[in-house]
Amino acid sequence: MKSSKTAERSVGLRNLLREFRPELRTQRGRLGLGLAALFAEVGLRLLEPWPIQWVFDHVLTVRSGGVSAPSRWTDVPPLTLLALAALALVAVTGLRSLAAYASTIAFAVAGSRVLSGVRGRLFRHLHRLPLSFHTRARSGDLVVRVMGDVGLLQDVLVTALLPLIARALILVGMISVMFWMQWQLAALALALLPLFWLRTVTLGRELQTVARQQRRREGAMAATAAESFTGMKVIQALSVSEAFFGSFHQENDRTLHQDVKGKRLAARLERSVDVLIAASTALVLWQGARLVLRGELSPGELLVFIAYLKAAFRPIQDFAKFTSRLSKAGAAGARVLELLELPPAIADQPNARPLPDVASELRGEGVQFSHVPGQPVLQDVSFVIPAGHTAALLGPSGSGKSTLLSLLLRLHEPTAGRIVFAGHDLRDYSVESLRRQCGLVLQENVLFTGTLHDNIALGRPDATRSEVEAAARLAQADDFIQAFPEGYDTPVGERGATLSQGQRQRIAIARAALRNTRLLLFDEPTTGLDPANEQAVVDALRNLARGRTTLWVTHNPRHAVLADFVFTLHHGRLIAVPKPDLVAANSENTELSNPANEEAHAFAR
Repeated sequence: MKSSKTAERSVGLRNLLREFRPELRTQRGRLGLGLAALFAEVGLRLLEPWPIQWVFDHVLTVRSGGVSAPSRWTDVPPLTLLALAALALVAVTGLRSLAAYASTIAFAVAGSRVLSGVRGRLFRHLHRLPLSFHTRARSGDLVVRVMGDVGLLQDVLVTALLPLIARALILVGMISVMFWMQWQLAALALALLPLFWLRTVTLGRELQTVARQQRRREGAMAATAAESFTGMKVIQALSVSEAFFGSFHQENDRTLHQDVKGKRLAARLERSVDVLIAASTALVLWQGARLVLRGELSPGELLVFIAYLKAAFRPIQDFAKFTSRLSKAGAAGARVLELLELPPAIADQPNARPLPDVASELRGEGVQFSHVPGQPVLQDVSFVIPAGHTAALLGPSGSGKSTLLSLLLRLHEPTAGRIVFAGHDLRDYSVESLRRQCGLVLQENVLFTGTLHDNIALGRPDATRSEVEAAARLAQADDFIQAFPEGYDTPVGERGATLSQGQRQRIAIARAALRNTRLLLFDEPTTGLDPANEQAVVDALRNLARGRTTLWVTHNPRHAVLADFVFTLHHGRLIAVPKPDLVAANSENTELSNPANEEAHAFAR
């Protein structure tokens, strides 16, 4: 991930709007409707107090014997005037409520759609980040960012930020009318505003710091929980649950401490604002009453002015109330943007072409690769695997076998040289089309929650039932699948925990067979299997490899003998091994169940 400085930053509204611009463009219609309704609400809210002033100055004061300036409404019957004022108040309030409802719904729907799109983009982006990132990142924290942080942004946007924007416009309108009515009172009312601003800035910074720490703690807590759930079998077998309890409890306590601290700061800010608003209102009431007594202001005008003052202070109260939530949203936004700003692992070239669906020759030409400059993992690797043939790749742990497979899948790019398939450098093809043409069977294959049918059809969701069953028969998986009471509809636990390793391997082979790809990559697919399961998996792999260009990474010389070509990687360099020598080494080995003996024979040359 990025530096801690990036992770600790707070994100302003402008940063978020710039990053979310693609999703915002899709909601221009709703946002325009919401803005129009919002301006209508502001205008109607400015009109709302005037019917009261009308009644107060032209009905109550005059009819009770008070002094009032001459008016054309003097001769209108009091009940008629009251009725007109009441109807006007109901009409203005009803229209204002309708406009507020329209703006709230428009902004809420637009905000939800925007952040749902952001969540989808973030999820897709995470799948495009380099494996080095996912090796360092904690899956639980990433889940919190995708679900929790985006969800918090969505909640705050709809329930706090958009209403605050509406109230800010109301504040501007109210202050403008207050200055138009009586600028001296307006200036007096706003005299304490700098104190409010200073208090908000001071406590707001503390709230932002607390919010960032709290989100980080919650991510760490989720990561600890996810790790414990994933490794539950090992945790229970080793009886180390207390260690995880302690780690989780520690993070939980720290999160609680940060949450309480944040609530205290928010409460202090809200109460401070209440006191400042009360002081401003008292000053206006004191000076306004003096103006009324001097005849410079009517009682109705003072009443309307105080109504405007209360309406103007409401956004300030809301801002203080929502400051804690806005701080949390800023911290969540920083965590989301931190991921979105990471560059993807491999980007397509501007003129990338789709990989053709044909059996083709696979060739390496002087391939070199290093994770760290000056420390090569692969050095001048060159090889040729003719179309439809199988090559076995031997080598000790750390020799670069898995790295070579990663280059073939374009999980990494060669630092020098190139890999050619179907007559072109792999970098000339789009990443998606290349990986769609690669069938992959790993040492530890992951199955996903769903049915056996779903897992086999993962690479081809449009496959028919008969095609899925045919792939399972080729992988020698049909027999054990049919033995389950629910057959192909048997549910699979998370990561395939309800199946044996040999069964998981054959499901993975069936998945690769159904994809019907032209390039197959096998990475130690028989490691850890008992002899019976190993033989079944080997037979399934041989069935799958027929007619396809195949690279089989293995430690077992018996499996290498089945290949058309054999290569050995040693210290990052590729050496061809004559098959007669390998056969001789294999025939001399009478203890094939001992991996140490197998490796010794394989690398004696």
